[in-house]
Amino acid sequence: MTHYYDENQESQDKRFLIEIKLKDDSFKLTSSSGIFSKDELDDATKLLIERAQIDKTSKTILDLGCGYGVVGIALLRRNSSRINVTFSDINERAVDLTRENLKELKLIGKVVKSNLFTHLEDYFDTILTNPPYAAGREVCYKLIEDSFTHLNKDGTLQIVARHNKGGSMLMKKMQEVFGNETTIAKSKGFHVYLSRKK
Repeated sequence: MTHYYDENQESQDKRFLIEIKLKDDSFKLTSSSGIFSKDELDDATKLLIERAQIDKTSKTILDLGCGYGVVGIALLRRNSSRINVTFSDINERAVDLTRENLKELKLIGKVVKSNLFTHLEDYFDTILTNPPYAAGREVCYKLIEDSFTHLNKDGTLQIVARHNKGGSMLMKKMQEVFGNETTIAKSKGFHVYLSRKK
């Protein structure tokens, strides 16, 4: 049995539309089996989208583990004139869906198939992710360590996680790697943690 964080999916690729409802926007995206939260926007990712700190200096953004592309697409719909978004996922089906969703919504983004940062050479002002905690703690720790390397000076890593189910450990790892961490949002047990590269 494959997981959403695997490169190739065994399940049949049956595509369908889902509605994304945010505080200030709503739109439809194509989803499929073998994708994280395939039937609806999950509470954690919704919190990340709505509370992410994207200031005027954040021009290059990475949606890491993008799934069908919802985080980056929501940001592009708000700020397309001033930001460049890179979408990345190891899951080949997720990458294909993200390309399809960008095309359908007439948005421009760079889409890269990559296992964490293996095929990402760029540096970013902001990295946003709902990390694949089911893939194991070591994968999530590596994500934090490699994010530090791929951020510009003053760039931020913003992670959403369930605080009492592993999130607190990710928060500590961010503090260890970056030397700082701020919790910028809390809802339904999920926290959004932000660390800045000094």
